[in-house]
Amino acid sequence: MKRIILGAIGAASLLPFCVQAETVGAVDTAFKLIGRNHQIVVEAFDDPKVKGVSCYVSRARTGGIKGSLGLAEDTADASVACRQVGEISLTEALKPQEEVFSERSSILFKKVRIVRIADARRNTLVYLVYSDRLIDGSPQNNVTAVPLPAGVQLRLR
Repeated sequence: MKRIILGAIGAASLLPFCVQAETVGAVDTAFKLIGRNHQIVVEAFDDPKVKGVSCYVSRARTGGIKGSLGLAEDTADASVACRQVGEISLTEALKPQEEVFSERSSILFKKVRIVRIADARRNTLVYLVYSDRLIDGSPQNNVTAVPLPAGVQLRLR
């Protein structure tokens, strides 16, 4: 039994590290007679490796019966805004590109993802939000950037 538990813990540690977002607010966009209404949800999370940077993600959430049961597919529309909310410091050297957030937007094969891209030349962190499902051959996406203060040098591994 111990081997099974240790194996599960070991397998979980191999998964990419992503943070959980907290819901900041939501607005209804369409009334549904049965089930929850269609919404735009705003969620927030702190970058786990960059202290002093928080990101806000807005995305559509499908309502109705399917949406209430978690069976609906949300649209690919999403937006991200990352801002300095305190003194910025790096907890460790960063990968040039790393997924920092991922959340399911349908029961199968569709996620909203946020990737941090380090722009060493400009000493800036770029955050890209996209859906991993293609729409008309091109994924919906949105980008924001946080320049690091002059005293904080971007360290890459």
